[in-house]
Amino acid sequence: MRILLIAVLCLVAAPTLCAQTPVQPTRLGLCAACHGSTGHASMPGAPNLAGQQLDYLRDALKQYRDGRRNVPVMRAAIGPVSDTELDLLARWYSAQSPQPQAHP
Repeated sequence: MRILLIAVLCLVAAPTLCAQTPVQPTRLGLCAACHGSTGHASMPGAPNLAGQQLDYLRDALKQYRDGRRNVPVMRAAIGPVSDTELDLLARWYSAQSPQPQAHP
């Protein structure tokens, strides 16, 4: 009975133990120039990416790369990155903690 209880507890805890911050992507540098390395924009007009939904970020990056979102600076920044690199960038930014909103 004790072994069964330990096994059940391990199964319940597994998702939490396996969830970890992704490794910082090697292509982060150019993105970080405007969006910050942790997704907190350092340039006026650039959106914060920290904490955005993974699927949204992944799709948006593909649209910039493929020209479906016609923003020349983003198209140039994304350039010929692979789906794997886009996924790593999206995972990185979605895993970052957003900044709290300032209340007036």
